[in-house]
Amino acid sequence: LLHMSQDTTNAVDYKSTLNLANTSFSMKANLANREPEWLKSWQQAKLYEKVRASRVGKPKYVLHDGPPYANGQIHLGHAVNKVLKDIIVKSKTLSGFDAPLVPGWDCHGLPIELKVEAKVGKVGQKVDAAAFRAACREYAASQVKLQKADFERLGVLADWQNPYLTMNPKQEADTVRALGAMMKRGTVAAGSKPVNWCLDCRSALAEAEVEYEDKTSEAIDVGFRVIQGDRLTPGINIDAVIWTTTPWTLPANQAVAVGDHIDYAVVQVADDRALLLARSRIDDCLSAYGLESLGVLAEFTGSELAAMQLTLQHPLIESRQVPLINADHVIDESGTGLVHIAPGHGGDDYIAGLKHGLPIDNPVGGNGVYLDSAQVFAGEHIYKANPQIIERLETLGALLNHVPFFHSYPHCWRHKTPIIFRATPQWFVRMSEPVEGGDNLKDQCLSDIKNVTWTPDWGQNRIEAMVKNRPDWCISRQRTWGVPIPVFTDIDTGELHPNTQQILETVAQKIETGGGVQAWYDLSDAELGVDSERYAKSSDILDVWFDSGVTHTAVLEQRDELSTPADLYLEGSDQHRGWFQTSLISSEAIHGRAPFKQVLTHGFVVDEAGHKMSKSKGNIITPQEVINKSGADILRLWIASSDYRYEMAAGDKVFAGAADAYRRIRNTLRFLLANLNGFTPDQAVPVDQMIALDAHILNLASQTQAKIIKAYDEMDFHAAMRLITDFCSQELGGFYLDIIKDRQYTGQTTGAPRLSAQTALHELITAMVRWIAPVLSFTAQEIWPLIADQTQAFVFTATWHELPTATSSTISEADWAQIMIAKSALNKAMDDKRAAKVVTGSLSAAVTLYAKDELFEALTKLGDELRFVLITSSATLMPFNADQGDASESDALRLNIAPAAGTKCARCWHVLPDVGTHAAHPELCGRCIINIEGSGEERLPLWRPTWSV
Repeated sequence: LLHMSQDTTNAVDYKSTLNLANTSFSMKANLANREPEWLKSWQQAKLYEKVRASRVGKPKYVLHDGPPYANGQIHLGHAVNKVLKDIIVKSKTLSGFDAPLVPGWDCHGLPIELKVEAKVGKVGQKVDAAAFRAACREYAASQVKLQKADFERLGVLADWQNPYLTMNPKQEADTVRALGAMMKRGTVAAGSKPVNWCLDCRSALAEAEVEYEDKTSEAIDVGFRVIQGDRLTPGINIDAVIWTTTPWTLPANQAVAVGDHIDYAVVQVADDRALLLARSRIDDCLSAYGLESLGVLAEFTGSELAAMQLTLQHPLIESRQVPLINADHVIDESGTGLVHIAPGHGGDDYIAGLKHGLPIDNPVGGNGVYLDSAQVFAGEHIYKANPQIIERLETLGALLNHVPFFHSYPHCWRHKTPIIFRATPQWFVRMSEPVEGGDNLKDQCLSDIKNVTWTPDWGQNRIEAMVKNRPDWCISRQRTWGVPIPVFTDIDTGELHPNTQQILETVAQKIETGGGVQAWYDLSDAELGVDSERYAKSSDILDVWFDSGVTHTAVLEQRDELSTPADLYLEGSDQHRGWFQTSLISSEAIHGRAPFKQVLTHGFVVDEAGHKMSKSKGNIITPQEVINKSGADILRLWIASSDYRYEMAAGDKVFAGAADAYRRIRNTLRFLLANLNGFTPDQAVPVDQMIALDAHILNLASQTQAKIIKAYDEMDFHAAMRLITDFCSQELGGFYLDIIKDRQYTGQTTGAPRLSAQTALHELITAMVRWIAPVLSFTAQEIWPLIADQTQAFVFTATWHELPTATSSTISEADWAQIMIAKSALNKAMDDKRAAKVVTGSLSAAVTLYAKDELFEALTKLGDELRFVLITSSATLMPFNADQGDASESDALRLNIAPAAGTKCARCWHVLPDVGTHAAHPELCGRCIINIEGSGEERLPLWRPTWSV
């Protein structure tokens, strides 16, 4: 258009006769500066409430928001998570669903305690527990406010004024009620079992709070002298040899275990000494010990050894003798084939201990220091005692080997320090024991996992494997800030108070109305009708994973706009061992069903080299940085365009790519808006009366829209974005918009040919603004009021636009496919002719097409529209002749491209013979004269029969 207007340099200026494009939708988005203004207007307009009001009575779609932890500013992983949820909710709303999004936060737990400790000191030293809890609540609230602002800035529409918080008194009360419901069904019980224990946290850890890192341990082989060894072989001392990487657990040893199906041998290594080893391990072990075999004295199976009920001397504690037992977890692929059993320090050891009635002894305090019950090294920290234990074993002649051992070992995810396994009195959700009216929880979970849709589908195998191997869930913690376990236990028997259910409900009511969890600590035993001399009041709190795990009942069941089971849970892939699992277990324990119908997981954010983002690497990119530089819509487009099922690379290059894709979309939509200047929907041309090209683009748009909606429904967002960007660059930018420029700019303003194109443009922008709304939310709403005759204030209350399609057409979709073959071949040939300076451009060319069969038939149907579709000044169609024209990239088409005969029209730039033959307008072609002074040109509408060529 600019070139056209600049070219009118003759005596008469025809610029005013052109239909100049115009729109207030600027080419430069300036998102970083403008988005905050739009966001403020959304908030003032109560946009979320308007969306909810627009869907009253519609089918519900409930996506349950997993609660991020209320500590620190959000990172890119948070942004990915919340934007994916927002895209789903907005696309479901466009599909006509009532899709609320209630955001939540996890507000209890150790990280907040540590932050508050740094400010006010530890409980009992500088502050009392009540004041400490109040400080924790205040700190958590400040973090919620901080994160909420960041989430809102992303353009996420949610009920930000009424989020759920695990520290809300009502929710704390409902968490206690969930605990009561699980106790009532018999799924929660007290016990002393080995749990993951962090010496820095001084508390038990949930499974999801444990991560594995490499560590070097002290691996030792230790001999347990067989008492009455002559029962195996007479007249020789026999040592049953164990291998361990945790020497500090030896003071808790209560047995040595063999495997029933493993073959063992007594191998002589000195005149007066033999070793009991797995037959398959003899060579490796003796080589490591620097010993030689003097012969095998006897052989036994593990079951035979266990049946002999042998007794062994503990190598460190003279007064302790331990049995030789069998255990299922013993293997002979490594080590010695015999395992030292400390039931207080390992899950498998604990199971073996229960089977054989062994003491569940834990001689280690919560700070890692040996208790007096250890009998050796009391008062020493276990890690300081480790070398002393090894030295003493060597002095006693029990140490056979000592080497460093590099292996993967569980660490605390907060402190990044190795954890220990330590038996303490705790509350457990029992996974393997039958519950009231059904199977055990583990079997229930495994059964219902199959009824859930897992996206990606590998998520099912992942969570099944984790549940199969899951031990009982330890839900108690020995900390200050959290939902209490408000129970009383008999001091002598450990049994729960007989009125436990009534007590739990009374406490829940006090928490709900009395300002939170402090109510439990303020209530006296007498107020609860409990004899304090007989019953002990629990001081434990619930695992924070319990708080979030029971939100299916403490949130979904409590809010009218929500429902359970939820249609979707969506979190990072690490939540297969975290929130997905704790939600599943607690829902099965309370309701006997899964809390979700579908579970979707996304990968983690890495840098462009595939490395994990970390402060030490200096490769962290924050969402705030991206938003402040480029705008939230660019960040959202990067998220939507990435395949979230895998790791998502972030960096300058990928964000630049997102910005390029955004510009392509924005400029396309800007062209549509600019060329709708002055158009009103009452001027629309019925689709069956449109020019064939315009009807065709609407048909293509309808087909594309169906694919886009399907991609949104299937949560395949990168496919949706690809469809949108491809439609902008190929169907529109590379085809349709180029062709209609001539008709748009030079046609009669209100003539049928131009209105036909404008009708198509209006339908396109009306549909496409909805296509982008779930992802490019700010941009979609910027466009929305610029579309003529909108009846709603916000795109987010709309539904998908129904694009009109022709009921009949003389040019079929198959014809258009043939036409595109010809157009592609001509474009390639035209480039060659331009390079050879045969023509200066397509409008300076006259083309003759020699076409075969279906191609000829399809091109015939265009009639005089052929030259406009090909964007040439002249186009002649002839039957195929192998001797005419030049070969093209299509075997069905030969082409002759030559300079067009005539003079260039000053207004439309077409080179035509009649330019200069009109006295009143010697610079113009006849078509332009008709368009500016006459009734306007006539173009072939879709519904009329075509002429012959």
